[in-house]
Amino acid sequence: MRWLKWWDGRVALLALDVAVAAAVIVVTLAGGDPRDPHPALYVPAVIVSALALLARRRWPFLVLLVAVGCLFAGVTLLPMTIALYSVAARHGVSVLTGVAMVVTVLGGRVLRVVAEPADLLTLVVVLGMFSVGPVLAGLWMHQRARLLAVLRERADEAERTRTLRADQAVFAERRRIAREMHDVVAHRVTAVALQAGALSLRAPDEATERTAETIRAVSATALEELRGILQVLRDDVPEASSPGAGLLASLEDLVEEVAATGARVELKLPDPLPAVPDQVGRAVYRVVQESLTNAGKHAPHAAVDVRLATEGDRLVVEVTNRLTPHHTGVPGSGYGLVGMRERVELAGGELKTGKTGDGRFRVLAGFPVQEAE
Repeated sequence: MRWLKWWDGRVALLALDVAVAAAVIVVTLAGGDPRDPHPALYVPAVIVSALALLARRRWPFLVLLVAVGCLFAGVTLLPMTIALYSVAARHGVSVLTGVAMVVTVLGGRVLRVVAEPADLLTLVVVLGMFSVGPVLAGLWMHQRARLLAVLRERADEAERTRTLRADQAVFAERRRIAREMHDVVAHRVTAVALQAGALSLRAPDEATERTAETIRAVSATALEELRGILQVLRDDVPEASSPGAGLLASLEDLVEEVAATGARVELKLPDPLPAVPDQVGRAVYRVVQESLTNAGKHAPHAAVDVRLATEGDRLVVEVTNRLTPHHTGVPGSGYGLVGMRERVELAGGELKTGKTGDGRFRVLAGFPVQEAE
């Protein structure tokens, strides 16, 4: 049962109490007089009163009663004084502390010294050393502990308030960004989809109709993805979970969409597709998507090779395209590779980008996966 546990688990305090108990035994046996009043009980009483001090933090008043009882076997006032201090430190200004002080005053030698004092100074010294002094010291420690507890609570409350305000500020900023994206980006993409749909209905030839339909389909997909992003920004809910392998399989749809615009893309996937976590699947998808976008911007009409392969316990994603001297003038944000690297690293992978010796640009990403048994 919990109330039987005399030690609170703090090793440093236990070591201190053991040292105090040992010091009490040494000091008492060195300075006591075993002939008065019960020599046979003197040493056992000293040991009992000292060992009782080990429980003074849990049951200080009971330890005080033990120390007072040992006074009648000739034990000194030292264990009783320590126990009185512990009562005041544990309970503060309370009835129990007052009772403990009365028990101390009435306990044996203090009573005898007070009853027949040699002078007033002796009375003051004895009461101060063995009654008032320990109580005042204990009350000071009690108040100090309460003050520290209050300060810790205030610090914790301030930290909680700061965190709450920071979260509220982040959420407000996310809602502002969501409004801007809805008012600007979503409107423009919707306009593109509508114009492409209208063009496909009035296309002068089949090639133009296919191109317009591709633009309309890609715009509609972009709107769906944008709605998902806006939902996350507004509602502060986690991204919906989707199987990582399903995301890898959707790379075929991504490549078909890009190829429908006239690009030459070759995709090689492992068979079967490895089971990967959702975060890895999303990272792989975004790496391929961003790489295809960059290839279309900076190397138009160049063939792009997309390869996924499992090498031991790693999934390797490689996207390469031949460098061309053509420049399309399509503006870039400058954050494509940076965002790609951050997403890969968040998924536990690593990313390498750059030119190869045969005049190609390569994006190489590696992710840890569970090796098939």
